[in-house]
Amino acid sequence: MKRNRMLANIEEQGNTPWDIIIIGGGATGLGSALDAASRGYRTLLLEQSDFTKGTSSRSTKLVHGGVRYLAQGDISLVLEALHERGLMCRNAPHLVKNQSFIIPNYDWWDGPFYTVGMKVYDMMAGKLGLGPSQSLSSKEVLQAIPNLKTDGLTGGVIYYDGQFDDSRLAVNIAQTCAEHGGVLLNYMRVTGLSKNSDSLVSGVKATDLESGKEYTLQAKCVVNATGVFVDNIIRMDEPDAPPLVKPSQGVHIVLEQEFLKGDSAIMIPKTSDGRVLFAVPWHDKVVVGTTDTPLEECSLEPRALEEEIDFILSTAKKYLTREPQRADVLSIFAGLRPLAAPKENSDTTKTKEISRSHHLRVSLSGLITITGGKWTTYRKMAQDTVDKAAMVGGLEEQKCRTEDMPIHGWLTNVDYTDPLYYYGSDADFMRDIILDQPEFGERLHERLPYTVMEVIWSIRYEMARTVEDILARRQRALFLDARAAIEMAPAVAKIMAKELGKDEQWQKIQVEEFSELARGYYLND
Repeated sequence: MKRNRMLANIEEQGNTPWDIIIIGGGATGLGSALDAASRGYRTLLLEQSDFTKGTSSRSTKLVHGGVRYLAQGDISLVLEALHERGLMCRNAPHLVKNQSFIIPNYDWWDGPFYTVGMKVYDMMAGKLGLGPSQSLSSKEVLQAIPNLKTDGLTGGVIYYDGQFDDSRLAVNIAQTCAEHGGVLLNYMRVTGLSKNSDSLVSGVKATDLESGKEYTLQAKCVVNATGVFVDNIIRMDEPDAPPLVKPSQGVHIVLEQEFLKGDSAIMIPKTSDGRVLFAVPWHDKVVVGTTDTPLEECSLEPRALEEEIDFILSTAKKYLTREPQRADVLSIFAGLRPLAAPKENSDTTKTKEISRSHHLRVSLSGLITITGGKWTTYRKMAQDTVDKAAMVGGLEEQKCRTEDMPIHGWLTNVDYTDPLYYYGSDADFMRDIILDQPEFGERLHERLPYTVMEVIWSIRYEMARTVEDILARRQRALFLDARAAIEMAPAVAKIMAKELGKDEQWQKIQVEEFSELARGYYLND
């Protein structure tokens, strides 16, 4: 997957209309591009920044039905998500794995209440279930998570859900799309919509942010899959359109693994603000979150609010024997959920009460907009989107093929102790290169496992274009240890400059820009 080849494909296409142009390179856009390309449609995806720069790289790293949605009575969403969870485990086993979760009970009523609830969850998963839930004694809970506070602990419930690496899956989905003939471009910003004489959307205007070259691209159908930014695209079509999305911020902190001894995650089903809080093992660290804070403005780099950080730390302290302090936070990241904007006179005032189901909107001009949803249901969202696009664009009807489609890197019998496990089948090729050039196996930082080889691989085959692309999304250094990521930046910039033919000035700018961004990912003492 190389960017220059993708650009060449655009040039070759010329004025011939694409079947589908998709705006947005997050989970929904990439999933839709794969679905469309695998049906045989001429497919082009354009992303203004890097793939999953926004919300789709900032999840809780869970592939789940949504225990909270079950409690809210959103049965259809839970059924759909549990089905899709099973498909994700089957189609990308190198990235989606079974994770045990424990709900610690500190009230005698909690035990039977949550035991029954999780049995319903199991039943809804059916044949795609990951394992049966069961009640635990307080002794069994402490055997699984030795550093839980014992005062008042009456027992617990264990259940099973999925855990994954969001940005790594996105890269593999993009690669799978390319293997089916799809064309995908990062750093290609859509600046406007084209319309024909009947005022129907007939394509897009876009600018290559690397070269500055402007393109006018024709399409039979245009899909707006830009997440929290969908209203920006809608207003290119309808300047006075009311907002479709109400952004809600979710924040996570990352701690050392020793804060969560054992292999199980913790799920706190009801916090002081009524949300669920997770503490989940991830890449030998622990991700703790999340929050649900309504915001008015959208940003590609949202920042955690002090009250959100305090909420997560104070809630975690109630359950962990080693109480996390601000100085223990290795990284902190915030993401924006594209929730449906409440209608006028709606009594839904809390963002956590807004449904996470996805919604499709077709404007009078034929622009298709997909909003809502979550990572777990990305494939179903894509299927529904492409079904609608085919109808609007008058494309020949083709069946969806993604339900049983292995994602690039597909590999069973994954060894999770292998530092390259999340590359799946690509890891063997990487190891072969390291055998020939052992210096490529050198680690870039003592606190993180990433090597020179991984940087080179991401540049050559995963369309990484900047230091941030490498350290934030191809490898997850920024999300695991922000200070270590800053220290790695000069070495990464040097490797990239050699691969991409850039000069020392480019390296200097890259390091400065990344370091400035990364300083927002840790807490000052």
